[in-house]
Amino acid sequence: MVEAQATKVETLKDLARQLRVDSIRCTTAAGSGHPTSSMSAADIMAVLMTNYLKYDFDQPENKMNDRLIFSKGHACPLLYSMYRAAGAIEDKELMDLRKFGCRLEGHPVPKVIPWVDVATGSLGQGLAMGCGMAIAGKYLDKLPYKVWTLLGDSEMAEGSVWEAMACASHYKLDNMIAILDMNRLGQRGETALGWNSPVYAERARAFGWNVIEIDGHDIEQIDKALKTAYDFKGQPTMIVAKTEKGHGLELTANQDGWHGKPLNKEQAQEALKVLGGKTDIKIAVAKPDAAPAKPKQSAEISGNGRYLAPVFSSPAATREAYGDALKALGAAHSDVVVLDAEVGNSTYSEKFGKAFLDRFFEMYIAEQLMVGVAIGLATRGKKTFSSTFAAFLSRAYDFIRMAAVSRAEIKLCGSHAGCSIGADGPSQMALEDIAMMRAIHTSTVLYPSDAVSTAKLLEAQYKQSGISYMRTTREKTRILYKDDETFEIGGSKTLKSSDKDMVTLIGAGITLHECLKAFEELKSQGIDARVIDLYSVKPVDRATLEKAAKETGLLVVVEDHWPEGGLGDAVLDAFATRGPLNRGEKAKQPMQAPKVVKMAVKDMPGSGTPEELMDAAGITANHIVAMVKSLLG
Repeated sequence: MVEAQATKVETLKDLARQLRVDSIRCTTAAGSGHPTSSMSAADIMAVLMTNYLKYDFDQPENKMNDRLIFSKGHACPLLYSMYRAAGAIEDKELMDLRKFGCRLEGHPVPKVIPWVDVATGSLGQGLAMGCGMAIAGKYLDKLPYKVWTLLGDSEMAEGSVWEAMACASHYKLDNMIAILDMNRLGQRGETALGWNSPVYAERARAFGWNVIEIDGHDIEQIDKALKTAYDFKGQPTMIVAKTEKGHGLELTANQDGWHGKPLNKEQAQEALKVLGGKTDIKIAVAKPDAAPAKPKQSAEISGNGRYLAPVFSSPAATREAYGDALKALGAAHSDVVVLDAEVGNSTYSEKFGKAFLDRFFEMYIAEQLMVGVAIGLATRGKKTFSSTFAAFLSRAYDFIRMAAVSRAEIKLCGSHAGCSIGADGPSQMALEDIAMMRAIHTSTVLYPSDAVSTAKLLEAQYKQSGISYMRTTREKTRILYKDDETFEIGGSKTLKSSDKDMVTLIGAGITLHECLKAFEELKSQGIDARVIDLYSVKPVDRATLEKAAKETGLLVVVEDHWPEGGLGDAVLDAFATRGPLNRGEKAKQPMQAPKVVKMAVKDMPGSGTPEELMDAAGITANHIVAMVKSLLG
């Protein structure tokens, strides 16, 4: 029995050596990458994939599969070497690491690689995403899979890691196991804590985690720790593993200056001799058990697929309409999940929370965590709406950016936008959120102007892929549309028009109402104006804007936002000459650009009433009228 155990340990050591060898081979072939960051965790991953990971590589979509996240995404040579050992990829593909057209990119990316759930590489994000997957498994789908997350010790300096630590403890995510690869060395030298394992352990325990400290190169200690973590109930578990960066080679082991640096060909040849050369060990990773029978759910919880938009008969804030519509959406679709950053009574997401408590998760004041959890939930097929004050989404911008790299589908809502929020002052005013969200790859940006359009656009947002953002307003606004009005993403509404229009007024949200007031005043003075509700800021309704430009020649864009990157720039982009044509697309002569005037917030607002602040910013009806008259001479 002892001899058999010893043989198993030696087999695991052989696999770990292969993982190190392959990490060196592929990065040397690429001429770049992070072999030493991969070598430190090779023993841990060898034991994990052999004894504990449950994953069907032939069916990555299997909802029973464990989830494996490399939060230290730069260690992906190790991850890709694991794929080769599992028989998921061939050696030739591994050796194409980082080459143009190869799916094994410099950091792991989902969709491109079917066994990767989330894009990592921007450190400090994997644990929050893992929380989303663990929440889905424990509370929503009630499936027994585990979420394994490999963390680097450098990223433990990121506040987002500790947001996730608090969340995992709060929700008692005992299906979540974090492995801290404490290899002491970061990119430019020693980390803040080096090998001070007791401090990491003390901090993790203070956050409510079960903690195990081990030697990360001792196979028996690793195996025991993983088994304990696998079986532990009531708390998430963190394994603090003391390791050596570049372990296994005297040249690199615990040596500074090797971060993100491959061995050259001569060094690699010598390393392979020391480590035993290229081998072809194959591990039959255990497949998960069959999925349990799905329990019957009530019609209210399961949803009937029919969205019944709420009806509004009096002025309402679009933020409140968002809450009403979210509740209606939850009744229609059981895959709707809602997160909020402790402002649900202001964003009105609490209306959903009170109706569907089992699908509402409070993230508290932790916006990075909120977006990370949303990304994790999206990997499990959830349509997740996350809301907070629009200004505070800027704190989570890197998570939003990485969601786009992940090709994730998340829905965001930012309330309290612009100076029209009033007396709270500029710290609470989102004046850059449209620019921020327009810059996200393939994003959708929506800005409804009344309760009806909010409710209709929320359904469109539910159906939209990628990253979508809805901007809502604090102040109540009058109802502009009938209940049977339809709203398409990429569209707009022309509310006032005639064949005598001399100018087009373009607004969205709060400023559309100012444009309508200006229309009435201009009309009384004999000036005909067109008014467009540009509720879809991205994609923008190019055709309607071009038509307005041809027929009126002058476009005045009014927005409660800084001039840079907002509504005005979205309009200007509609007239920009596009770059190289897509295959099969015919060349189109761009129309002559019209005169576009941007009226936006230019000076830092203070406190005051919404009317005072908008007037001071020069975006109220009287300013619009004065601008039009001056432009028309």
